[in-house]
Amino acid sequence: MPPFLRGRLFWKIFVFFFLAQVAGIVVTGVAIWATLPEEAGGFPPPVPGLVPAPLRPDSTGSVDDPSLPEMQPPPPPPGPRFPLKHLLAGTLASLVFAALLAAYIARPVRRLREALQAGASGRLITDLTESMGGRRDELVDLCRDFDRMANHIDHLMQGQRRLMHDVSHEMRSPLARLSAIVGLVRQQPERLDDCLNLLEHESVRMDRLVNELLTLSRLESGIVGPGDELVDLAEVLSDVAADAEPEAEQAACRVELAAECALPVRGDAEMLHRLFDNLLRNALAYARGGGWVGIRAEREGQLVRVCVEDRGPGVLSSDLERLFEPFFRGRLAPARKGHGLGLAIARQIAVSHGGQIGAENRREGGLCVSVRLPLDDDPSYGG
Repeated sequence: MPPFLRGRLFWKIFVFFFLAQVAGIVVTGVAIWATLPEEAGGFPPPVPGLVPAPLRPDSTGSVDDPSLPEMQPPPPPPGPRFPLKHLLAGTLASLVFAALLAAYIARPVRRLREALQAGASGRLITDLTESMGGRRDELVDLCRDFDRMANHIDHLMQGQRRLMHDVSHEMRSPLARLSAIVGLVRQQPERLDDCLNLLEHESVRMDRLVNELLTLSRLESGIVGPGDELVDLAEVLSDVAADAEPEAEQAACRVELAAECALPVRGDAEMLHRLFDNLLRNALAYARGGGWVGIRAEREGQLVRVCVEDRGPGVLSSDLERLFEPFFRGRLAPARKGHGLGLAIARQIAVSHGGQIGAENRREGGLCVSVRLPLDDDPSYGG
């Protein structure tokens, strides 16, 4: 028996439609049969005024009254013929139609239930819409919504597994270094001061990693809201450029800021500062050989576009889409400090503020990371 025939919904729909059609067929058939004329097998209608007189034949077989027409007694009326064959044919057609209709409705429900059961066991099915064929109805829309939900959950689960793997990998290195430093102190007590400095350095790295992981987790879970204060993005970018001056001088890079005045956006000033600070420090790390990093902010209709550019080696085209994943470093990335979480945090901040972030290689060489945020031209804003 096919799987969809085992569901209760199929039998409910099947019985309901079958009984409804059988009732309609029976009532219609009886009504037609009751109104058929006599020669078609129905009840003979009465003929008023036609009463044949009794005939008295003589010994020769002639009628006594020659003026009367010769009449024979009518044959008895045939009994009504019940249209059994017609009703059986209609019932059979109704049976087939009800079965097809019930299977048509119950099949996607059955597939949806199987997908939910598979999802409960950890195996997500994301091809329900394709299994529905070419039908177009609300059940297909339900399957399409389920596929969208399953894809999103699968993406989150894969990201969680990848994040746990990357976190364990990133934590293993500083822990191994801490263990080595402790062993060195035990073997060479006279190097205690140097080992304490190394311990402090590694503890700072681990503290930074834990803080970045906590920030990323809070942003992804929505615990950290975008805020509702009116922020001048031009001022935020100016502060970001000023804070990065020491690192820019150390990298022998020049930071060039070109921003329009009064770029009001709605959000959290501290989180926006962190967004562009991460982008600028990432550009400085890549632009050590280029000597220049540019920050450009301009209006695009109801949006503000901020571009952070450098003249570094750029990123391979195959790595651009993965550039904002946690712990991902491009194959052209120079060896440097950090854990590969800055761009992932920047993406989450941009998304939480209703914006978008993307990256592309510059024609002149280097990388350009662009952020688009919605403007909030409040009339009361005095910028």
